[in-house]
Amino acid sequence: MSGDVWFTILPDGESGVAAARLLRPWATRSVPHHSGRPWLLGSWPDGHVTVGAAGARRVAVAGRCPVTADELSARAGRMRDTADVERIADGLTGSFHLLASAHGTVRARGTASGTRRLFHTPVAGASVAADRADRLAALTGAAPDERLLAAHLLASPLPYPLDDTCVWRGVRAVPSFHCLLLDTEGRVRTHPWWSPPEPRRARQDGVPAVRAALTAAVTACTAGGGTVSADLSGGLDSTTLCFLAAREQRRSRSAGSKLVTISWPGLDPDNDDAAWAARAAARLPDAEHVTPEPGRWPLWYSDLTALIEGDGVPTDEPGPWVRDGARMAALCRLMTARGSRLHLMGGGGDELFSTFPPHLHDYVRRHPLAAYARIRTQRASQHWPLGQLLRQLADRSTFGQWLAAWAEGLTAVPPPSPSPALARRAPSTAWGVDLPMPPWATRDAAEAVRDLLREAVAAAEPLAPERGQHTALACLRTGGRGLRLLDQVTSRAGLAQAAPYLDDQVIEAALAIRVAERGAPGRFKPVLAEAVRDAVPADVLRRSTKGEYSVDFHTALRHNRAALVELFDGSLLARAGLVDDAAARTALLGVHPTPEALRSLSPSLGSEIWLRARSAPARPPSTAIPEGAP
Repeated sequence: MSGDVWFTILPDGESGVAAARLLRPWATRSVPHHSGRPWLLGSWPDGHVTVGAAGARRVAVAGRCPVTADELSARAGRMRDTADVERIADGLTGSFHLLASAHGTVRARGTASGTRRLFHTPVAGASVAADRADRLAALTGAAPDERLLAAHLLASPLPYPLDDTCVWRGVRAVPSFHCLLLDTEGRVRTHPWWSPPEPRRARQDGVPAVRAALTAAVTACTAGGGTVSADLSGGLDSTTLCFLAAREQRRSRSAGSKLVTISWPGLDPDNDDAAWAARAAARLPDAEHVTPEPGRWPLWYSDLTALIEGDGVPTDEPGPWVRDGARMAALCRLMTARGSRLHLMGGGGDELFSTFPPHLHDYVRRHPLAAYARIRTQRASQHWPLGQLLRQLADRSTFGQWLAAWAEGLTAVPPPSPSPALARRAPSTAWGVDLPMPPWATRDAAEAVRDLLREAVAAAEPLAPERGQHTALACLRTGGRGLRLLDQVTSRAGLAQAAPYLDDQVIEAALAIRVAERGAPGRFKPVLAEAVRDAVPADVLRRSTKGEYSVDFHTALRHNRAALVELFDGSLLARAGLVDDAAARTALLGVHPTPEALRSLSPSLGSEIWLRARSAPARPPSTAIPEGAP
């Protein structure tokens, strides 16, 4: 099935019936409450929503979960009311929304990483929820919030708690780690359903749980047989998924099971991704391997107008994914032509199995001698300036103080370094990445983002008490948002996306390991390597490098510069007062623009193309549910 995949959740009352009348022109699927009133309305492919029923109780999973309707019905039979849904869902694997309806109450939630989210807004006198914000916005006629559009220009990912906001006016996102509750009158409230684990396990104690969780996550992808595809970049994360998927398919022996891998070669001859991908492919003889020849696959920033003039940008919020829009379209064509129903990618691996510099800030306070040894080793190899590093480690700013300082420094321009040697910087051990606004952002845009950050300070509590765990969680949420948008793009073309590392059970297992022990000097992702050593060949696990793509950036910019400049000629962002088109063109036409200087380009392009594509009105599909249908 191609086309947008979405669902809405309606309360079990007359207010829900009224809202359903407005939704039916767009809906092609319907699931009722026990009362017969509409519960779920939307459009989704076969197998995307599984429903179990026992008396007046209903339980549904929407997404990737290898559970049958009969199994869900048995679980529903053990549910007294919707407060029991997490208990009776224990042991379900995959990535899915969990929904329940019982005795007039509705409960729904997404995933911990935000790969699956929920939004709500008043419709016909009742709150209606959906997994896509744009469906609710189309229903109510909501317009984008220009303050939040300004925040989407940041080169930094949207920080917590701004990542819990919605870009559509009047549409609210369910807060992270919270579920949504609807009563028969359509009144809405939220309640926590998940909290991050305390990172207390030693590495050797945590590895078995990671192994079991990751195996279950990949099994949830291959369950049911058929063809699945996967990235094979040559990096440890995607390579691991390919070997696990191949092993699970061999174990299941399902007729027609097949693995197809794809490797996009980089343009830099010194990038060793291709060599490692070829090494892994040679150890996967039963899989089909696709490697497009250089020059026969899209560069970054290619065919941007196709995203505007075709069916539009099928995402419910702006995202930097547009840089790879042409490549995503090529991926869908290549993989669906080979029969793939699901594509695996390695997103989340870095976030779970690498240690971010902020952990040093915690480590030096918990274990100063061990921290000193680690810092000395890393300084020797990466040449960090000692004074700068010591100032970072001595900082005692709270999360709220860090947000406030970022707000004040939004328009700061770092002084240019006179030489490459002096350009070396110690890594930030702050609460997150706090890059300034792009040089083409207007003063009004900067003030809007500054106000948002200041408002966030008032109620800001970190995702975890210490910086290392908070940073890991924040990065996982950024990865979850990225996957959610990519899935909206590729699912529309018939190819759903999966990132098993971002499944709840994998996150739980990995984040329970002590932050400092997720990495080790001289070892690359030791937790992941130990967890999969029975599935991935030892010579493949020995890789300790990562590819570098500045050559790809410069080549893409050279080939697509004219089209990029044209996008900033009377842009909608400029009309909204958020961007100075002349400043954007100047940055693009500079003699030697660097990836660092243009790090905000992709977010700005994503926002501009999203606005242009959204200017076309949405039309109901011809297969909409007729009035009076159940």
